[in-house]
Amino acid sequence: MHELKQVMKDAGLVGDGGAGFPSYAKLAEGADTLLINGSECEPLLYTDYMLMKRELPMILAGIQSVIWSLRIKRALFCVKEHTAKRLSLSEGDQLSAGVFVKVMPNVYPIGDEISLIYQATGRLVKPGSLPISKGVLVYNVETMYNLGRAVKYFEPVTMKWLTVGGDVKEPRVVRVPIGTPVADLFERLGIEVDEDHAVIDGGPSMGKIINHNIAEVGKTTKALLVLPKNTRAVESKLINKKMAVTRAETACCQCTRCTDLCPRALLGYPLEPHKMVRTAMGAAVAMPEMVLSATLCCGCGICENLACSQGISPRAVINNYKELLAKNKLRYVGNEEVSPKEEREYRMIPSKKWAQDLGIDRFDLVAVWGGEIRDFDRVELALGRYIGIPSAPAVRDGAIVQVGDIVASASAGLSIPQHASIHGRVTVTDKKIIIDRVV
Repeated sequence: MHELKQVMKDAGLVGDGGAGFPSYAKLAEGADTLLINGSECEPLLYTDYMLMKRELPMILAGIQSVIWSLRIKRALFCVKEHTAKRLSLSEGDQLSAGVFVKVMPNVYPIGDEISLIYQATGRLVKPGSLPISKGVLVYNVETMYNLGRAVKYFEPVTMKWLTVGGDVKEPRVVRVPIGTPVADLFERLGIEVDEDHAVIDGGPSMGKIINHNIAEVGKTTKALLVLPKNTRAVESKLINKKMAVTRAETACCQCTRCTDLCPRALLGYPLEPHKMVRTAMGAAVAMPEMVLSATLCCGCGICENLACSQGISPRAVINNYKELLAKNKLRYVGNEEVSPKEEREYRMIPSKKWAQDLGIDRFDLVAVWGGEIRDFDRVELALGRYIGIPSAPAVRDGAIVQVGDIVASASAGLSIPQHASIHGRVTVTDKKIIIDRVV
C-alpha cells in the first residue's frame, strides 16, 4: 500500500470528480470494496462517459493496482442506466478480475459519495465518518485512468479530460494540458461567449462561475459550460449571498419541503435545511456548535433550485455556516447509526427533471470526441487548486522545463507536487507557475 501511495503522490493525483482531495490520502487498510464513480450525475457532463468509451483498459489497469495493493475483494464499476446503455454494459458484467458493473438509477445526485456507497452496497456511512469506516474506498474513473498511466508509464498528471458544452454549436469532450487558459481553448474551438452568457467550471448544479478571460483548466475541471444567464442554473449562482441569507431568515415559511427532498436527510442524516434557515446567524456566530450538521450537506442545490416555494436559498445559508465552522475548525462527528427513510425511493430526483428544473435540458446533447489538443503557447499552474496545503515552487524564473518535470514540490502535510504540462520557460508567482512555450 505504501508503494502505491507514493506513486499516487509523486504523480500528483487528486480526485477528478470533486473538490480535488489528494488521492494518496484516501488509501487505507481495511477496505473490502472499491467503488469506481462513473455515475457523472450532473446534466451536460460527458467526460467520464467518453473516457470509459475510449480508455476502459487503462482505467481497469488503475483499478487493478488498487485491488492488488490493498487485497480488496471486489470493485464495483458504478454507472448510470443511460451510460450503461450507451456503453453496452449490464448489471453484473465482469470487466476484469474482481471488477463488476453496478448500474445506478438515472437520478440526481447519485454521484454524491455517501449516496453512491449506499446505492451500490447497501452500507450507510455514519454521519461525519469516512467511507473506509464501512470498508469502502471511492475513486472517480479519471483518477483510476491517471493511476493506470502512472503505474504503467511512470507518467505524472499533466493532461485533463473535460466536457465543453452548454449553449455551444456542438458539445465536445477534449483532452488538454493542465493550466490551459480557458480563453485560448475557446478560441481554438471557435466558441464566443456573449454578454448574456456565463461560463461555469464544473457541473451546472455544483460548479462555479468563472471569468473565462483569465481562468485556466485545473485538475478538478470536469467541464466548461457556456450557459445563458437567465437559466436557473446560472441565476442561482449570481445571487448576492449576504442578501440571500438575510432574506432566507425573514421569508422562510417553514414548510419543510427542503428537508423533505434533501438527499442526505432522506438517508437518515441529522440534516434539516429548514431548521438551518430558521437559525439566526448571530446565534450561530456565538454558538457555532448549533449548526454542526451543516457540514453534512453535499451542496447538491436541490433545496435551492427545486424544493423551496419561496424562492429563497437554504444552500446559501448552509454554505455560510460551513464557512463559519471551517474558521472555528469544527465539523459534525457522530457515532450514531442511521437508516434511510422509507420515502427515499420515491423522492429521488430523475436526471431529466433536474435538467428541466435548471432550465438547461435543451442543451443536454451527448458530447462527441473533440480530440487531444496539446499545442497551446502558455499554461498557468495554480499552486493550491485542490484540498490541502499549496505546493511549493521548485523552479526559478527563466528555467526551461520539459513536459512532466516537477515545477512545484509537495509541501509538508496534505499536499501534492505539480508537473509541467508543456515544454517552455517558467515564470514563478506567489500563486502560480506560468510556462510559456519555447520553440
